[in-house]
Amino acid sequence: MKHPYRAFLCLCVLLLFGLSAPAHAGGDAEAGKAKSAKCTSCHGAAGKGTVAAPALAGKEAEYLVAAMKAYRDGKRQNPMMAMAVQGLSDADIADLAAYFAAQAP
Repeated sequence: MKHPYRAFLCLCVLLLFGLSAPAHAGGDAEAGKAKSAKCTSCHGAAGKGTVAAPALAGKEAEYLVAAMKAYRDGKRQNPMMAMAVQGLSDADIADLAAYFAAQAP
């Protein structure tokens, strides 16, 4: 093995990035819970899903943030979601994502 420490260094870098991944969404789950009434009216209690709307509970926060921003910004089309996310700030979206990501699927 030419550079025995290279693999160790790569592993350390990957661990550092992996451990910091949840912080990227940056939301406050408690604040998200307080803001979630509009979401749970369609997506069910704690975002567990209903016949009419998919589950949000347990999804990756980063995915939820991207999806909500795409609906808000018109990049994803769904009239109900467009109305639901209209007027949400990036902080609101991050809080909602943190809340639903913290829920058990």
